[in-house]
Amino acid sequence: MIFAIEEINNSTELLPGFTLGYKIFGSCPSVPLSVGASLAMMNGPVSESCVTPNTVHAVIGETTSTATIGIARTMGPFHIPVLSHSATCACLSNRKEFPSFFRTIPSDYYQSRALAKLVKHFGWTWVGAIRSRSDYGNDGMATFLNAAEKEGVCVEYSLAIYRTDPHEKFLEVVDVIKQSTSRVIVAFADGNDLDILLKELFLQNVTGFQWVGSEGWITYRYVATQTNYAVVGGAVGFAVPNAVIPGLKEFMLDARPSMQPGNRGLVEMWESVFECSFDPHSHSTAKACTGEESLGDTHTRFTDVSDASLLNNIYKAVYAVAHSLDELACENYRDPFANQSCANKNQIEPWQVW
Repeated sequence: MIFAIEEINNSTELLPGFTLGYKIFGSCPSVPLSVGASLAMMNGPVSESCVTPNTVHAVIGETTSTATIGIARTMGPFHIPVLSHSATCACLSNRKEFPSFFRTIPSDYYQSRALAKLVKHFGWTWVGAIRSRSDYGNDGMATFLNAAEKEGVCVEYSLAIYRTDPHEKFLEVVDVIKQSTSRVIVAFADGNDLDILLKELFLQNVTGFQWVGSEGWITYRYVATQTNYAVVGGAVGFAVPNAVIPGLKEFMLDARPSMQPGNRGLVEMWESVFECSFDPHSHSTAKACTGEESLGDTHTRFTDVSDASLLNNIYKAVYAVAHSLDELACENYRDPFANQSCANKNQIEPWQVW
């Protein structure tokens, strides 16, 4: 997101005379933290470098559907557009409930039906179903089950899992899978949830099933570990198309941590990667960080942009906001709610953006 914003701010063609600002909140992801961040963006103080008024014109996020629902419900009454790069729940397409929600990823309305057709295409008419106990999993699986019935696919069992479930819950799910007669499992799940189940299946040597996956995990490389691969090797499903964002890799490698309050996002990662500390009073035996260490000498998730599918969706979301703001320029825009007058570029309202 920062890369896209800096690229736009350095452009002479898009938004000339404007400077996009931003504030980033972490949510972990947690619905209370996501909603809290939404309220902070609308009501909290802004940095001294920002000009007034401190209107939030758009929100980019969230990653999960459940967290995005919380944000979209919070922002909706204030007509602030929310653009998600990853929330696929079809429920978010309800314009009455989420009037200011947009996304740069397809709705599960299409994926769920496509999965049913995929299963039917291979002649798998007797399957099991696993889902995340979340808006993403529940909504996506409900649509799949409905579509599967129409395709003549029968479902032996349908079970829900969530990362915070007790270990006994996952053991129960494993027992159902072991006792089932179907050899195909359709999993509409988040990668973090499924990872726990796959590890338990591996420990109990439950292999030999054909897995069919949603985009939430089918290309999630951290699910495809050596142990998990023994369980899900050969899985098929649908994924977000990959993309190449020119300059992003170099931008990542040139990143440096900041010690400025409110802008310490890379400090913790930096200390972990380079096994050093920025705290001069730390009792740790770790060496002192200089901040000039090179990420080019490391192999981390942070600098790995080989799969930029969701990163590209963030990139497109930022540009969507920028182009909307650009359209508000006087020569391109007449406000239909203010006697066709020009938008005031010094006081653009969020509802004008979407």
